[in-house]
Amino acid sequence: MQDVTTRDRMMLAVEHKEPDRTPITDYPWPTTLARWRSEGMPGDLSHVDYFGLDHFVTLHVDNSPRYPRRVIEETDSYITEFTEWGATLRNWKDHGGTPEHIDFTVKDPETWQQAKARMKPDADRIDWEEIDRTYTQARERGAWVSAVFWFGFDVTHSYFVGTETMLVAMATQGEWVKDMFNHYLDVAIPLWDMVWDRGYHFDEVFWYDDMGYKGTSFFSVDMYRDLLKGAHKRACDWAKSRGLKTRLHSCGNISGLIEDLLEIGLDTLNPIEVKAGMDPLALKEQYGDRLAFQGALNAVLYEKPEKMWGEMHRVIPRMKRGGGYIIGSDHSVPETVSLAEFTEFVRLAKELGSYD
Repeated sequence: MQDVTTRDRMMLAVEHKEPDRTPITDYPWPTTLARWRSEGMPGDLSHVDYFGLDHFVTLHVDNSPRYPRRVIEETDSYITEFTEWGATLRNWKDHGGTPEHIDFTVKDPETWQQAKARMKPDADRIDWEEIDRTYTQARERGAWVSAVFWFGFDVTHSYFVGTETMLVAMATQGEWVKDMFNHYLDVAIPLWDMVWDRGYHFDEVFWYDDMGYKGTSFFSVDMYRDLLKGAHKRACDWAKSRGLKTRLHSCGNISGLIEDLLEIGLDTLNPIEVKAGMDPLALKEQYGDRLAFQGALNAVLYEKPEKMWGEMHRVIPRMKRGGGYIIGSDHSVPETVSLAEFTEFVRLAKELGSYD
């Protein structure tokens, strides 16, 4: 019997059918990987191969303003860099997590116009050698291949203008905000057209857009519809015109936005952040015939493994019914998780996720 590939498994799951088992994936921090290697995971193996997880591969193009990237400061503890998006970010070396956001080049409509002039869909923004290598290897392994679209609220406030600037602008300078959202796509879509036309036919369009925090979204449903929904729909329309699936990563509690996301053509939502107030079982009950879910296991419980095992027993059997579920945590795997603990996580995920 031929082995079931991740691509086979994912296509069935996203189409609300039951494969051999649910796909399984999670995202360890670099410091977590370092710990696992110190505890016996071979250095020449990826964690995906070591644990027998499903293969998810991403392809990228560059729609940034292409500011010259440089290291501003490096110490034993952290590295501070100026990015191609004009942000000054500090990342700690000894533990994982999100970077510290220090400063931004784009602060207002005027500095946006300067950045916008640098953002054009030139073919040299595509690393063809990397695209070919990654795509060829992915197809050989039966991986699920995603085109990462870089646009939206989250990447703008986190990596381009800053959170306070962004939220104030959404309330007072909506046309500027919409111009940013749409210009990202004005650059990215022609680049992805080039990739597609050259024969690199991926499986889905995937994008990051954290729109929520604990209990609710950063903005109202009306503001989403006015400022952001149109850009999201452009990305989904592009995908659907090519027969592709769509997947959104949005942390926080975005329960109030799900009907709108379904309306524009979203297929899969990740990560279903339990600690922010998302209820995966209620969401499955309400939307499970129309929306697939990835994640939904409270990452905080990694700190208390026995509680995580109990949560997996509670959540996975119900989430997997009728397909439409990809097992994983609702965030990522911190360095507090040992190799032995994650080995048990994967073993139990495969057991509970099986349809046999």
